[in-house]
Amino acid sequence: MLLLILGLLLWSLSHMLRRIAPTYHAELGKRGYRMVAIASGVGIVLMIFGYRAWDSGQLWYPPAGMRHVNNLLMLIAIYLFAASGMKTWVARRFRHPMLTGVIVWAVAHLLVNGDWASVVLFGGMLVWALLEMALINRDEPQWVPPSGGSAGKEIGALVGAVVVLGVIGYIHGMLGYWPFG
Repeated sequence: MLLLILGLLLWSLSHMLRRIAPTYHAELGKRGYRMVAIASGVGIVLMIFGYRAWDSGQLWYPPAGMRHVNNLLMLIAIYLFAASGMKTWVARRFRHPMLTGVIVWAVAHLLVNGDWASVVLFGGMLVWALLEMALINRDEPQWVPPSGGSAGKEIGALVGAVVVLGVIGYIHGMLGYWPFG
């Protein structure tokens, strides 16, 4: 449990550094981006090891049909990630498509995992994404949607999301969590 919580804190605080300590972040300059990248990587490793090591009890037992809902939500989450950098329709309509993708990802996993470790991991990431949105909105109240975009980018984001979902499903299967079927 401790590794999971430490990983969540390291991930969250490193990502929020720019918002919670702007002067310190500015002083770091380019080193700050490297520090965030390293802290995020270490945070992810700690979350993975902490999650896998924590033999927590069940809070609820999700119905079997939730797996299909999870897969659909995961496709949406991955599309939101792809759309955030491609100036797609979603990126022009939603201020925070990537953080919204994290929220959808977290909710999808909470629907199919009723154990404490999942609640801490996915609930923690959900809380981080909501806090990050609030901090961004506070610091930058005005938002100018990106311009441009094309049908090709929309199709590319959707096809990319399907491919990435397949790869993620395959990796989950290798780890013993087959999400399809």
